[in-house]
Amino acid sequence: MNINSRDIYSVGHSGFFDKIIFKKKLEILSVIKSIIDLKIVDSCLDIGTTNDINHQSSNSIIKNLPEISILKSISDQKINHPLFNLNLTKSITEDFTNDEILKMSSDLVISSATIEHVGNEKSQVKMIENMINLSKKYFVITTPNRFYPIDFHTQLPLIHWLPKNIHRNLLKIVGIKYFDREENLNLLSKNDLKKMMKNFDNKVDYKIKTINLLGFVSNFIIIGEIK
Repeated sequence: MNINSRDIYSVGHSGFFDKIIFKKKLEILSVIKSIIDLKIVDSCLDIGTTNDINHQSSNSIIKNLPEISILKSISDQKINHPLFNLNLTKSITEDFTNDEILKMSSDLVISSATIEHVGNEKSQVKMIENMINLSKKYFVITTPNRFYPIDFHTQLPLIHWLPKNIHRNLLKIVGIKYFDREENLNLLSKNDLKKMMKNFDNKVDYKIKTINLLGFVSNFIIIGEIK
């Protein structure tokens, strides 16, 4: 996994789009709170935390969970934000030791708009597997819809609907050379998410909820419960 928030934001987030993303994340938070009883959640682990403090949308979900007393973070960036009680600098697509799982496991494990940045399908499935192993009760994964008309990372319309190799070649041609690599951007559809979640039918129960923007589905939210 190679998530560098400075690269992501310098390429993909204008002030206008950051406000839209922040608004969508607050809607996502509302959906989470409508399904998960946070009164029985004492600890929360945030996956893919960023040290970015310049954008309103950065870490906006985890920052708006005052009900939860213990907040932890796993990120491939070194996180020094005082919000967190415990941090682990590690990629969520790596193997975790038993000690790391014991230390970082939490009632709720959340990943907000991270899974599309961890690489190919194998890496994305590994991320989900690790999140499930780190969760005591619930997990939440949010990601933008590949088939929303505008990709909020590049702010370009429609070309991300093309086959992925063509999409990446076009990004390279127009000079967006960060997101032209699969390890930095691999957008997902609802069918993609369902396919990956089939690997864990024996471990979790889950729902896929949606957020809309201008009449189209803009974001997916997987809300899972450990069996």
